[in-house]
Amino acid sequence: MSDLSKEFEYYLDHQDELVEKYNGKVIVIKDQSVIGQYESEIEAVTETSKNHKLGTFLVQKVQPGENGYTQTYHSRVIFNRGSHIGSRES
Repeated sequence: MSDLSKEFEYYLDHQDELVEKYNGKVIVIKDQSVIGQYESEIEAVTETSKNHKLGTFLVQKVQPGENGYTQTYHSRVIFNRGSHIGSRES
């Protein structure tokens, strides 16, 4: 597990109470406690990194449900089994 896995587990375990207190805000978690709240991720990283080394804290947008920590990416790439890059037809 990564160094920040405990902070992420803290967020998941306390998500309901964090939503009640910080819904819509961006929080910073370090050593399994909230050490700051901000309006944006940029502000959270900028301000927190003044006193804490990057990579030692978790920046998390507080939202109910999985949407706050899950991202889905969609692609428009189409794969065609019949064509090959660099193949030459006679």
